[in-house]
This record gives sequence, C-alpha cells and structure tokens, in this order.
Amino acid sequence: MAGIDHKELEEGTTLALDFNKLAKVAGSSEPVLPVVVQNADTGEVLILAYANRKALDYALEHNVATFWSTSRNELWIKGKTSGDTLELVEVRVNCEQNSLLYRVRPLGLGACHTKDASGKARNSCYYRRIKDNKLEPAE
Repeated sequence: MAGIDHKELEEGTTLALDFNKLAKVAGSSEPVLPVVVQNADTGEVLILAYANRKALDYALEHNVATFWSTSRNELWIKGKTSGDTLELVEVRVNCEQNSLLYRVRPLGLGACHTKDASGKARNSCYYRRIKDNKLEPAE
C-alpha cells in the first residue's frame, strides 16, 4: 500500500490490499470484534467494521449501527455526520462469539463513505471486484 494515493486506493483500479489491517486493529487501544453489516431487506453486505462493548451497547440502546473506529480510536455512530444512518434491525453473534452481524436498514443515500460519479454515497463498500489482478466496478 505504500506509495498509493488515497483517491487511487478508494476509486482506482490498482489492487493494493492492506494485509496489515488486523495488526493495526490489534494495536488499537480498545478490544474489538469484527462486525459484518448486512442489509436486512436485500442481504447485500455493506461494510466490515469493528465494535467494542461501548459501541455494541450504544447500538442496542439506540437501534443504530455503531462501531469503534480503530483509526480514530472513538465511537463511530454511522450516519451521525453524513446522514447515511443504518437502522439496526437485529444483532447476531457467530458460533464462537468472536464476531457480530448487524442486520440493518439504510435510512440515507448509501452505506459507504465513498461517493459514486454522481456524488451519491455508494450502497455498499464492496463496489469493486478483482479481475486479472486489477480492480473493476462490480456489476
């Protein structure tokens, strides 16, 4: 990932996977679990994020997808600044109790912090696929 600019990383075709992400998460000041976020109506996977106890408690109390930002070391209430809130429908726990599934209903324009060509938030963070060792828009 060294040497790739932010725009190319989020919008480009260069494949630059961050295989150090979990090491960065492990170095976070908070113990966290991965959270897969899925649209409760369509089944589409929207985001992979992390939650600590504070984020999970807030999410359950307020019925809004809430995470722990491992890069900013703070509570991340999805949609608080963007308006792209994800209403929490239910929280599921995997068999080993080491990850969560938030089933949500998007209330804003999208779920991703990146925007499409028209300036609209993308529905999902998974908007590109790997083909021939490059990235291309997913269909």
